[in-house]
Amino acid sequence: MNFALTELLRVPVQDPGGSIAGRVREVAFCPQDDAARVSALIVRTSSGDRLLGLGQIASINGGIKARTAVSEWPPFVGSEGMLLLTRDLLDQQIIDVHGRKVVRVNDVDLNEEPFEGHVALRMASVDVGARGAVRRLLRGLVPAPALRALLKKIPPRMIPWEFVDLIETDPARRVKLKISHELLAKLHPADIADIIEELAPAEREAVFETLDEEVAADALEEITPKLQRSIVESLDSDRAADIVEEMDPDAAADLLGDLSAETSAEILGEMEQEQRDEVSELLGFQENTAAGRMTTEYMAIDKRSTANDAIEMLRNFEGGIESLSTIYLIEPDEKLVGAVPLSKLVLATHDTALAQLAVEPLISTHAGVGEKEVAELFDKYNLLTLPVVDESGKLTGVITADDIISLLRSKL
Repeated sequence: MNFALTELLRVPVQDPGGSIAGRVREVAFCPQDDAARVSALIVRTSSGDRLLGLGQIASINGGIKARTAVSEWPPFVGSEGMLLLTRDLLDQQIIDVHGRKVVRVNDVDLNEEPFEGHVALRMASVDVGARGAVRRLLRGLVPAPALRALLKKIPPRMIPWEFVDLIETDPARRVKLKISHELLAKLHPADIADIIEELAPAEREAVFETLDEEVAADALEEITPKLQRSIVESLDSDRAADIVEEMDPDAAADLLGDLSAETSAEILGEMEQEQRDEVSELLGFQENTAAGRMTTEYMAIDKRSTANDAIEMLRNFEGGIESLSTIYLIEPDEKLVGAVPLSKLVLATHDTALAQLAVEPLISTHAGVGEKEVAELFDKYNLLTLPVVDESGKLTGVITADDIISLLRSKL
């Protein structure tokens, strides 16, 4: 048997003798104990609000009947550690991780099930469509049979509970009511970014507080610069630094360059030395130049190396996947002398010299070249990456295709 949350509200509760002891005011569960099973009903009685645990319920169908007298129901003195469905869920925004979007809750479907010898209720799904809204609007205003007939004509729009991720924006309660965000974290960073862009500022902050640094960094790179600034400025500097450290250096430099000097300095001060040095170096370049678009995370190896050496380097590479398409060959003084596409490396034997796999011509650009010329090089030569060299020909960074796509989108 299933029930809508709003159908349970104000329903009379009978004691074992059949007398009405009170009416349901709320439905509560403790997510830290069970992420879906209802813990208790909060019943309004003549002696105040009391907790009727599901173990004390004899039946629900046809009216709620308690197994114990009202004097045995503990008083409801506070909701710490509890999530109250009406207060905390109805009309609230939730993340539909299955549909990869933000929706608003109109009702909650609950399933009755046996549990350890008594009746239990479990969250089955949330109603985010017109059916739940109409039920709430007309309940008590039209006869129940007429309302049920009307609701049958409205197509359901339900989201299974396991595909729901709650947004808890109250810092004091978030710790106690935190529900796993594992499903959210498994989405593509671009999908997470789309979701975050639909949220109010406080909810964005709440989501970023729950994501681990790597996932948060990937999502942040997909968000518009204006919203990036808003999110980072809302975070503590140490939390912001943890996220920025996981970003590609070029993306981190672009972000910090858009922040106020004071905020940028605070975040840099919290970062690890190696990442701070990388980002600080890039901050010194103008954004509309090749150097301003490059990342310092790339694969470069001595020109005398073999395919086996390159494979070993690949195994240990911790940079972004965008930089994986090409391996650059350098002299001992870091002067760029060649480029080997990853596709050629895959087909080579382990002892093949990388110099034999290098492609011609070697296309590169200088740090001060404008972004328009950089985009033209990508277009002309169908590049996935473009190395950036200094005045002496030393490799200083690499521009990746995703950066050029972002550049072109910003010009639309």
